[in-house]
This record gives sequence, structure tokens and C-alpha cells, in this order.
Amino acid sequence: FFFFFFFFFFDVQELPPLYYSKMEKEGINEVLIEPLRQFAKDSSHLVKKCTKPDRKEFMEIAKATGIGFLIMGFIGFFVKLVHIPINNILVGN
Repeated sequence: FFFFFFFFFFDVQELPPLYYSKMEKEGINEVLIEPLRQFAKDSSHLVKKCTKPDRKEFMEIAKATGIGFLIMGFIGFFVKLVHIPINNILVGN
């Protein structure tokens, strides 16, 4: 993508072949290699920092998740409960 615009705006004949091959290498390094290297570094840092939760912490997370599921289920149920009569009025079944 970068090379398309580079060659579109600059005349390739003006650049020595060694120069733009070096730029291609720098572009590949900047666009592909460096982000992958940073991602691997960040991922390994995250894995080193992570710890397995103890039983108490796991139970708290499980309870919070269960309560969230129940709340979302009730909200969906009541929305559907209100939607059915409104739909019947609009459609006229």
C-alpha cells in the first residue's frame, strides 16, 4: 500500500535501485516485523503477570457472572413480553 503511493508520487527513475530496496526493507520492518515483535513482547509480559485465581476469587467471579446472566435474561424476557402485544397491535393478528 505504501509503495503504491510512493511510486505514484515519486519518479522511480530518479531513485537509485539500492535506495528503494533499502526503503522496502525498512517499510516491511516498520509495518510487519515491529508490530509482531511488540505483540509477542506484550503477550509474554501478560502471561508472566497472570496468576491463577484462588477458590474465593473464582467464586466471586462466578457469582458476578451468574448474576449478570440472570439480569440480562430478565431484561430480554421483559422486552420480549412487552414486544409481543405491541407487535400484535401493529400487525393486527
